[in-house]
Amino acid sequence: MYADLKIKRDVYGTEEHQMLRETIREYLKQHVLPYREEWEEQGFCSREAWLKAGELGLLNISLSEAYGGGGLDFSFSALLIEEMSRAFADSPGISMHSDIVGPYIERYGSETLKQKYLPKMATGEAIGSLGMTEPSTGSDVQAIQTNAVDKGDYWLLNGSKTFITIGYTSDFTIVACKTRPNTPQQGISLLVVDADSEGFSKGKPFKKIGLKTSDTCELFFEDVKVPKENILGEEGKGFIYMMTELPRERLTIALQAIGACEGAIEDAIKYTSERTAFGQPVAGFQNTQFKMAEMATKLQIHQVFVDKCTELLADHKLTAEQASMAKFSATDAQFEILDTCLQLHGGYGYIWEYPIARAFADSRVARIYGGTNEIMKVMIARRLFSGYYAQLKAKRKAAMAN
Repeated sequence: MYADLKIKRDVYGTEEHQMLRETIREYLKQHVLPYREEWEEQGFCSREAWLKAGELGLLNISLSEAYGGGGLDFSFSALLIEEMSRAFADSPGISMHSDIVGPYIERYGSETLKQKYLPKMATGEAIGSLGMTEPSTGSDVQAIQTNAVDKGDYWLLNGSKTFITIGYTSDFTIVACKTRPNTPQQGISLLVVDADSEGFSKGKPFKKIGLKTSDTCELFFEDVKVPKENILGEEGKGFIYMMTELPRERLTIALQAIGACEGAIEDAIKYTSERTAFGQPVAGFQNTQFKMAEMATKLQIHQVFVDKCTELLADHKLTAEQASMAKFSATDAQFEILDTCLQLHGGYGYIWEYPIARAFADSRVARIYGGTNEIMKVMIARRLFSGYYAQLKAKRKAAMAN
């Protein structure tokens, strides 16, 4: 049995974890999976799904109880992320809302901002998104052009963002913008912008290859007046805040990959055991057995590393490089595993009503968003060759001095 091969996962070892797992699975069964086709058609999930998630305590799990959160450590958020992906459920977008947007407000927001947004985020009454990527910048955050001018009582915001996850359904967006022209890193600040602000508009949800029930869109800002108190942390330190929070975001993507791989392997075991070809189950062929053995082994290896990263993040010790390793390696493995599982389904793997088809389509973007896997390798390499770069910088400094 596949379950017998799995290493016991201490990171999810408590009774509270098991209770949460059961709640998540019932939530998906009752309030998400039955509506998947409807949401795919419209390009976003219903508000009811958000409100039900809030009612069940599935939003802001690892944020402070003082602001309506669950007050639990990150391992509970990690379990939620994995379970959602294991069921091939990409909506309603809880990870972005709870594990990326929420922590920005809790860590860098004023008490006024925390009280305004976090309690409603916990109930699902207010949905939050993050506006970083721009049409001409991609992964290069320092090159953003969206800008905000200090007008005394407010910031005047102009620019646009693209590929914004749950941007269409969100009630507010944390916008990365330049508040100091011609200063790449020091000039970036983070503003919380309400969706009903005059001059703030949204494009229609993109028609994507995968993740069809989780909306992605463009955001446009034309002379939007943002209250001065809506800035997160200090003016000009937005780049530092983003770099601090990116490891968490990248680990969530790795966790999604682990969950999707587990769901795909379980699905492939069931399908190949029931489907017959040439007078025997597909599982009876040595090729099938070898492929399944390879995938199960690969998943276990990645799972152990991602579990360790989850523990490190819960202890506030996960580095950017470790998160980059987890993100690129787990998502590369995810694509390979899901591709193989689809192949084992034969022609049926290409039919949308089969779960593996949706999972395969969803998996492709994992190597792109949150920073491309090529960027992840650049970050890792920089740490590996940090001594070389330090020497090079010193030589250049000395040459300029002469």
